[in-house]
Amino acid sequence: MDYRETLNLPQTDFPMRANLPQREPEIQRRWDDMDLYRRLRQARRGRPRFVLHDGPPYANGDIHVGTALNKILKDVVVRHASMAGYDAPYVPGWDTHGLPIERRALEVLGVDRRAISPVELRNRCRDYALDQMNRQRQQFRRLGVLGDWERPYLTLEPEYEAKQIEVFGEMARRGYIYRNLYSVYWCPVDETALAEAEIEYREKTSPSIYVAFPVVDGRGRLPGGARLVIWTTTPWTIPANLAIAVHPEARYVAVETGRGLLVVAEPLVERVLAAAGLEERGRSGPWTGAELEGVTYRHPLFDRTSPVVLAEHVSMEEGTGLVHTAPGHGQEDFEVGRRYGLPVLSPVDASGRFTGEAGPFAGLFYADANPHITRALEEAGALLAQGTIRHQYAHCWRCRQPVIFRATTQWFASVEGFRRQALEAIDGVRWIPEWGRERIHNMVADRGDWCISRQRAWGVPIPVFYCEACQEPVITEESIRAVAELFRREGSNAWFLREAAQILPEGFACPHCGSRQGFRKETDIMDVWFDSGSSHAAVLETREDLTWPADLYLEGSDQHRGWFQSSLLTAVATRGRAPYRAVLTHGFVVDGEGRKMSKSLGNVVDPNDVIRRYGADVLRLWAVSSDYRGDVRISEDILKQMAEVYRKIRNTLRFLLANLGDFDPARDAVPYGELGELDRWALARLAQVTERVRRAYEEYQYHLVYHAVHNFCVTDLSAFYLDVLKDRLYASLPADPRRRAAQTVLYQLARHLTLLLAPVLCHTAEEVWGHLPRLEGDPESVHLALLPEPDAAWRDEELLRRYEVLFEVREAVYRALEQARQEKVIDVPAEARVVIAGAREEAARVLEALSRDLPELFLVAEVVVEPGPAAGTAGEGAGGPGQAAGQPARDPAVRVERTDLARCARCWRHVPGVGGDAAHPDLCPRCAAVVHQLEAAGA
Repeated sequence: MDYRETLNLPQTDFPMRANLPQREPEIQRRWDDMDLYRRLRQARRGRPRFVLHDGPPYANGDIHVGTALNKILKDVVVRHASMAGYDAPYVPGWDTHGLPIERRALEVLGVDRRAISPVELRNRCRDYALDQMNRQRQQFRRLGVLGDWERPYLTLEPEYEAKQIEVFGEMARRGYIYRNLYSVYWCPVDETALAEAEIEYREKTSPSIYVAFPVVDGRGRLPGGARLVIWTTTPWTIPANLAIAVHPEARYVAVETGRGLLVVAEPLVERVLAAAGLEERGRSGPWTGAELEGVTYRHPLFDRTSPVVLAEHVSMEEGTGLVHTAPGHGQEDFEVGRRYGLPVLSPVDASGRFTGEAGPFAGLFYADANPHITRALEEAGALLAQGTIRHQYAHCWRCRQPVIFRATTQWFASVEGFRRQALEAIDGVRWIPEWGRERIHNMVADRGDWCISRQRAWGVPIPVFYCEACQEPVITEESIRAVAELFRREGSNAWFLREAAQILPEGFACPHCGSRQGFRKETDIMDVWFDSGSSHAAVLETREDLTWPADLYLEGSDQHRGWFQSSLLTAVATRGRAPYRAVLTHGFVVDGEGRKMSKSLGNVVDPNDVIRRYGADVLRLWAVSSDYRGDVRISEDILKQMAEVYRKIRNTLRFLLANLGDFDPARDAVPYGELGELDRWALARLAQVTERVRRAYEEYQYHLVYHAVHNFCVTDLSAFYLDVLKDRLYASLPADPRRRAAQTVLYQLARHLTLLLAPVLCHTAEEVWGHLPRLEGDPESVHLALLPEPDAAWRDEELLRRYEVLFEVREAVYRALEQARQEKVIDVPAEARVVIAGAREEAARVLEALSRDLPELFLVAEVVVEPGPAAGTAGEGAGGPGQAAGQPARDPAVRVERTDLARCARCWRHVPGVGGDAAHPDLCPRCAAVVHQLEAAGA
């Protein structure tokens, strides 16, 4: 007889192979067909609200793996919140203005931006941004991200732009907006001012020169013929020199050398002379910097005299201790110049070329001018030394080219006006991880005023008018309201299509001089960080399903200087508090060796390619596998590892489903009180894992979710509980109480694991849910369900402790079994007779209590527990067959022998009584009884 036909072999249409790249789109289409997002909103209506506000990605190019990490984490947050019982809407958004889009549109057009009208350029930019947004939207949806994709927010929408104008107007009303000449970061490539958040530091090789400026009036302190020595890595700024700064408390000396009398800071004499290849022949002084204030010197290339000034920023760490000061080309220089009433000389135009004020260097690009200026200094006898230096230098984060400081008239937000309130607001926010608070606190405490104007076309215009009579800028509540209403009706293109008189109310008068003669419009646009930083007002306050402030902002760690900060500043300036209750930060994605992603290194991972090969759920599993609060590594090896972990989790779920094909939880479930100890242990562990996973979700520690579920599936279930259950499940009668007890636990395991995994493995969980036996009232989609709550009766610490002790003995047994197999004592553990001796007191009690179940628990034929200390059997055990070598002292001695018991032809177990049934002499008593009943029933 083929006894295999009498076994309850697993039956399921849940596939072994995931085939995620093909199955996931099918599941997503099903979500679309059932309108899952809307149904979820309806199901949670009236529950407490949880709002994660989406930081807008830039609508330019395909998503990258860092963007994928960000969107996956947000989706996990929102899905968990919904399954935890919150009404958790998710409104995705896009940042659609700015330089990269404008540059790309111009590339497509193939024209210079000055050769096209602003409106035509803006229309092309809008078309490009919308195309990129649609492209990215499909890629985000393919990740499995659930949200209001039909109604995302876009910074180019008229309603958004109107709210941004109102934010600007409120800041102006409170006195936080002003216009001033200032030395700002300037990108000569893009011809616009930049804010600190738009600067990144990259390595750059710069010229390094020491220059001597001859003293004109030493004010009775410096000797005649002395020269002031400065050091700079920007020779191109020498034509704009208007002062030399010294530290008021530093000590300065005049050193006699072969190149004359050189004035430098006393601590730096040796370094300067070594750089110039000079020897000291004597010195005079010292004088404090304060004593040198007012000394004048002559510029070596231009006919002008300038003063020595005092400045606290002068350092004794490098250079000469005397700082070349050009108020037109440095923020600190500008501040010093303003304090001393110096003129602001900035002889460089918007494209980085010298103007006529630079004399013989006019027309040269600033960087190209460096060797020309150095040569002129050498010819003038002012160049003491030259070389190069490799250092971190400010670059434009859009075009990746070096930036300069350039004094221009710009619009600013006065951070100083509300800095204290901003710092207080920071302390009222939960920062995850905690170091985020100190980081943004320091940034806000130290930052200067925010330059918010840009000299481009594609963005929200700065809503300022200028009176033609008095030339004063005009910002009033009336003018702001008029612009906001116009943008709300027609969008910001209307600023370029209409004259000022068509925008302002009829009869509008200048608030400064009362003139009604006419007005002109500002030509600058707002910084894109002001765009995105206004989203709390433009989105949270205008969408009926959202609330202000948001419960959570979640972005990369670079956003402490970006979106986190711009949102904070606009919110505090207009509403007096932060726009978020909590801020969660994740690190950057790096390769397997911890290196930054770079095309030149060939280590860039494309998330779209990963999805095509592995599926989105594997990428989602990767996103939660590491502690994302630090940098997150990814590589092909890591992805293969994730695919293997996913396979193990999936196979665990497949085993559970395969053995529930004939199980109806409403009809067949066994009450908890009637379950055996092993089954109760499994439920106790499930309760433990459920509570741990729920707590990890609540604390945003998703790597703990990953480890808890993975370890539970691999260690507790696959390697132990499910292995032990196979005999019960396969060989017992279908309705055998012990089999139904096992199925009762399998059902709870499958249900709990599916629900716990749903926020992460959203497609796989949905697929499992479709095969899982249902209870009355279960929703159609797993994502409409709530997270599981373990039954209080399952919590059994004493039982868990007993099995912890058992597992310690089991490890010793498995080591001995493996050694016995290698030594050919046994072929497989099922034919082993295991003798355990010398178990310590607690283990001995557990083994005695479980003595009848030990063969089943260890998956062997026989287990004999001998009393007495381990030392009594150590010599015999160590020398006997199957004794595991090198066992820890706390382990019992384990001896493995081959059993004399016969093997059952049906269940393949070596058990007593095989051959006792005449009709089935090759079966054990249990299997013979089962076969008899099946034969009687005609099976």
